[in-house]
Amino acid sequence: EHRFTRASASQPTMWVVKGWAVLRFSSPIVAEGDEEPNDTFVEQVQLNAKAAAEFLIGRGIGRMGGFAVGGHSYGAFMTAHLLAHTNYFNAGIARSGAYLRALTPFGFQAEERSFWESPETYHELSPFSHAPKIAKGRGKLLLLHGTNDENSGTYPMQSERLFDALKGHGAVCRLVLLPNEGHSYYARESVLHMLAEQENWLDKYVSEPFNASGAECEALPALPGDDKDGQLTASAVLEQPVPMRWVAGIAAFAFIGGVFIAHTARL
Repeated sequence: EHRFTRASASQPTMWVVKGWAVLRFSSPIVAEGDEEPNDTFVEQVQLNAKAAAEFLIGRGIGRMGGFAVGGHSYGAFMTAHLLAHTNYFNAGIARSGAYLRALTPFGFQAEERSFWESPETYHELSPFSHAPKIAKGRGKLLLLHGTNDENSGTYPMQSERLFDALKGHGAVCRLVLLPNEGHSYYARESVLHMLAEQENWLDKYVSEPFNASGAECEALPALPGDDKDGQLTASAVLEQPVPMRWVAGIAAFAFIGGVFIAHTARL
């Protein structure tokens, strides 16, 4: 009660006025006992994304072929992983992220082990290591970064190196460096440029291909170890007698506290 939604350029709320719906879901990385959460990071990220996609598909809000994901900082890091380890998203937007964990060797987020104590964890949790998977996947990645990023874990080199790796493997990607901006973007010119880049990217790789595809249904791709017979598919859901809204895209903006997903609705 008495709570109001605040809109800002850095949040996905603004996409609502362009016909997008917004879903916020939590994407926790957890562990039990003496286990380390990041030891199963990839598996947990996959299952979290699958749960969100099934939620949208199951309620007739979204369907495969019309999803994208994006985030800022740690959310950008998760975005790159989702493009590498799932095949749900047609496009990704990653702002001011960290993609090579060897450049943060003494820990990051909840990871307390150093690079030298657990090098395999740092390798597995580096989207840079999975550049070939991103390149072969369906998602097209837009990278944005401030040239004066003051965050020790997200220097501009992070985006530059991932971009080089992706281009080297033939990926469709774009790197936008915003002059004189730090970890967050404040100048009017930078904010407007960021919004224009995001909109153009989503239109080109999500909305336009999706709208051109008509009403064809596509099953939710299986994750490693999935039982394909048990998957929830768009075609099965569309046969249910429930009110439907076609969607033309999904954009997610992920932060430490959770992931924001927005999808375009064609009413």
